[in-house]
Amino acid sequence: MRHDFWDEPVEVIIGDGDHLKSIRNSRDALAYLMTCWPGKKAASFAVAKRICTDAVDGRADSSAAALAFKVAAEEAGVLR
Repeated sequence: MRHDFWDEPVEVIIGDGDHLKSIRNSRDALAYLMTCWPGKKAASFAVAKRICTDAVDGRADSSAAALAFKVAAEEAGVLR
């Protein structure tokens, strides 16, 4: 059983802001963090990456991963 699904998706901006993506689980969040993250990576980026990785591996709670990702996205200016 996978433990990385979130109760509610987190909407983030892709590229120049013309497109949105719904992140629904820790695996998708990790992919976004590694491929679409804009510019400078703050401490919240590292925390989100670690917690999402742990959630994918079943070592962290999915709600903690969702919260960490949301905080990092807000700080980076990509949270819808």
